[in-house]
Amino acid sequence: MANFKRRTWLALGAMVLGGTGIAVAATAAAPDGDSDTITPTALHTMKAETRDDGSAVIPQGGTEPFSLLGMTWSDSTEPLTGTVEVRVRDAESGAWSDWTPLGVENTPGETGGRGATEPLWVGPSDGVEARVTPADGGESEPLPEDLRLDLIDPGTGPDKGKANGKDKEKSNNGKGNGKDENTTSPSPEPTEEPTEAPTAAPDPEPTETTPAPEPEPTTPTEEPATAPDPEPTETTPAPEPEPTPPTEDPEPTEEPTSPEPDPEPEPDPEPTDEPSSPEPTETSEPTEEPTAPAEPTDEPTAPDTTAPTTDPAPDPESTEEPEPGVTTPAVTTRAEWGAEEEKVEEAPEYLDRLDAVFVHHTATGNDYTCAESDALVRSIFAYHVDSLGWNDIGYNFLVDKCGTVYEGRGGGMDKPVRAAHVYGFNGYSTGIAVLGDYNATTTDAAVHQAVAHVSAWKLGHFDVDPTAQVTLNAAGNTGIYETGEEATLHTISGHRDGYATECPGENLYNALPEIRRIAGTFTTQ
Repeated sequence: MANFKRRTWLALGAMVLGGTGIAVAATAAAPDGDSDTITPTALHTMKAETRDDGSAVIPQGGTEPFSLLGMTWSDSTEPLTGTVEVRVRDAESGAWSDWTPLGVENTPGETGGRGATEPLWVGPSDGVEARVTPADGGESEPLPEDLRLDLIDPGTGPDKGKANGKDKEKSNNGKGNGKDENTTSPSPEPTEEPTEAPTAAPDPEPTETTPAPEPEPTTPTEEPATAPDPEPTETTPAPEPEPTPPTEDPEPTEEPTSPEPDPEPEPDPEPTDEPSSPEPTETSEPTEEPTAPAEPTDEPTAPDTTAPTTDPAPDPESTEEPEPGVTTPAVTTRAEWGAEEEKVEEAPEYLDRLDAVFVHHTATGNDYTCAESDALVRSIFAYHVDSLGWNDIGYNFLVDKCGTVYEGRGGGMDKPVRAAHVYGFNGYSTGIAVLGDYNATTTDAAVHQAVAHVSAWKLGHFDVDPTAQVTLNAAGNTGIYETGEEATLHTISGHRDGYATECPGENLYNALPEIRRIAGTFTTQ
């Protein structure tokens, strides 16, 4: 059974504006802070009109303010085969944009959520028009039901005067290149899949690094991962070490699963790019990570031996990650970019270890300034949570084109939080998404450095070499790997290496060797 729960709005209103059919949903109250300077995100929806020829449209008209949009439909397992195009009216100049396609790859999302295109950042806008054209006139595959256009107002971030994407400039240490060429090639980002059921890989011959050890069952606690204070000596009084009795059970898994594997719904898209097939140099046994059974779901799971769990272990030390030999990167926290924590209904789910990092792009376009990055992150959060019905933002980290790092899914940046970013391999990995579309636009050294630093830091918690390779087992049919099939991947891989997608865009994907090289330098410092 799906664990998706309909969200309860703290304030909900609807109105129709001048025959445009705009349903305006007021989101939850603003986070703690000055109500004069902090406003929540807002979701406005417009239902598409179906035509006799099988197409659907949203007529041109005025709207409530918004800065990001995407087309959604009722069932995430139902594919949209065709094209979706939009044009918007600039809120400042009143000029209408050209028609822009939205990415459609039908990637499975968190259980029970809505299907969706990739979101597109358009900046402050107050008018929209959309058209959806089915493939072959809809004869073989009609458009999905309940098509609607979701418009996101990013609200105002804490203490930064950041409303509707009109953010005050920030220095970013002089990095970045302002507004880049706006490209919108499709590439699914956040995805979720059933808990992996890895098959044991043969013991690898070590090369440069030690293979990942057999995972021990571990579960999170409420305490941050810190080493206990030293034992006091006879001559020098010292504080007593932190207690290790059993703790309460505050953190249910984000996606309860059943103990027996079931067939997984297969994603529809065909591979759009050939995944790279690196020649293995080193492998590591895949992390086993079935979840403890809670409420039944329709997702296949691994045998319940080790797991991301709902219950912290009796021994708090069991969830502490080893201290990595990499300095902690500078990260803009959820509180700083304005995450609306009251919308996150379920506690984070934790893995027992991390074996890989998957790099993504958000495919939201490049027409944003680095001063707007906070607003863009808030908008992606709102799109994942309010539009699609996910529990939290799909990525563990996000990086803007100036190299600023943002905390993504909650639960602790230094902990192995399970996110929703790469179908089939979420149970092994952390996901880092670069804001923008990198099929036509290139990334610069600041982005490479930021992604490499976060990757080395996260993998370093588990003594994983960021320049090595690892063998993992796919937890679902990804369009590249069948369920249970072994996949030998780089420990820093692109989304397309595990799933049939264009993500992270051709140019960012081509930068991954350099990112791995830089990440390797952190482990030798």
